[in-house]
Amino acid sequence: MPASLDAYLKTVVTPTLEQQKRNGAVAIKYEAAYLRKLDFDNPDQARARATYARFVRGGEPPAADYKALQDFLFFYIAREAGRLGLAVHIHCFEGAGGFYTQSGSHPFQMEKVFNDASLRKTNFVVIHGAYPFTREMGSLLSKPNVYADFSAQTFFTYPRELSETLRHWMETYPDKILFGTDAFSFGPEVDWGEVAWLSNTTARQALALALTGMINDGEIDRPRALELARMALHDNAAKLYGLR
Repeated sequence: MPASLDAYLKTVVTPTLEQQKRNGAVAIKYEAAYLRKLDFDNPDQARARATYARFVRGGEPPAADYKALQDFLFFYIAREAGRLGLAVHIHCFEGAGGFYTQSGSHPFQMEKVFNDASLRKTNFVVIHGAYPFTREMGSLLSKPNVYADFSAQTFFTYPRELSETLRHWMETYPDKILFGTDAFSFGPEVDWGEVAWLSNTTARQALALALTGMINDGEIDRPRALELARMALHDNAAKLYGLR
């Protein structure tokens, strides 16, 4: 490991991100919510550098010092991601173990990050739509650089509940909604293929329920409903990630 934090950033962090971008990556993902609260503060650079220098060869920093270093690295990586045109994905969902800190993964914990002037060029995607805090997530979509995908809701919830979330989002910020399967293996009995099928099926059923309700209530017509469906399932992601 490089002896100083600045050297670590220059020789490890930035080159890694640049290589990922060259290899076709469109985003990076943080699973920080599994390990700590999402309360990333504007970093104390002096404290972060001192903590790195003291513990780079071993040992465990005090919690406050370790958080300062983590916050510094998060902001640095987010700024570099914005420079390179990489979105930053933030895991935000209930579960992930019986003692997962629910309040620590509330999307409002990220407001300092979303509002930071140095991160205006960085786009953030709240993965899984911050379930169960979906109403709060809907309000955060007002921020120009914040998006939400509804992956995992497609297999942890039924179509009716998901449709209510999607309708609320589509009535306010339809260009900020992204579809994802989050298809992975739960084991031999329920492998990624089954999860992908369930995610696709639930997503389409939920969208149909939400859009039909909007049509019946006179909010939109059928052509607009089809447009909103395409936006959620394809067009929004294609635009955000620069995909053809």
